[in-house]
Amino acid sequence: MIGRLSGILLEKNPPQLLVDVQGVGYEVDVPMSTFYNLPGVGEKVVLFTHQAIREDAHLLFGFGNAEERAVFRQLIKISGVGARTALSILSGMTIPDLAQAVTLQESGRLVKVPGIGKKTAERLLLELKGKLGADLGAGHAHPVHDAQSDILNALIALGYSDKEALLALKTVPAGAGVSDGIKQALKALSKG
Repeated sequence: MIGRLSGILLEKNPPQLLVDVQGVGYEVDVPMSTFYNLPGVGEKVVLFTHQAIREDAHLLFGFGNAEERAVFRQLIKISGVGARTALSILSGMTIPDLAQAVTLQESGRLVKVPGIGKKTAERLLLELKGKLGADLGAGHAHPVHDAQSDILNALIALGYSDKEALLALKTVPAGAGVSDGIKQALKALSKG
């Protein structure tokens, strides 16, 4: 299997790239999140890859980092989600946004991605729960301020779920300090 490509970027035709690796040109499909961060044509590029071998084709998918590839692999394990749909999801939302949608079970955010209907969105949320939300949701969902992540971690440490903590965090003003933020979040949780 091909797990990584390092070579010269020859062509960029969204969502496909042509990468020259010592004289061999590899056609690689990438999500738009990777595409926007690519170097210019003629420059060196490194991609983490996933190879899919089907009866009628050998396909290569590339990603800017290992985390993106891992999420892609989680997505294609889900019944009814193929590689094209997984690329569409990664093109339509960031990994922290996807993780937060899974943590909060918000199907509405997934339905906004082209090619994702209500039933597919609900299946994605169900299948990814605990696989994506728990791993990525708490730590990366709100990288806005250190104080906010401290407040979020404190609420989780107090026994609140990720979903409850994130909802309570939304009631805390952006500039609030950690101790004031925790107090305000706890007040919001006690009212709910």
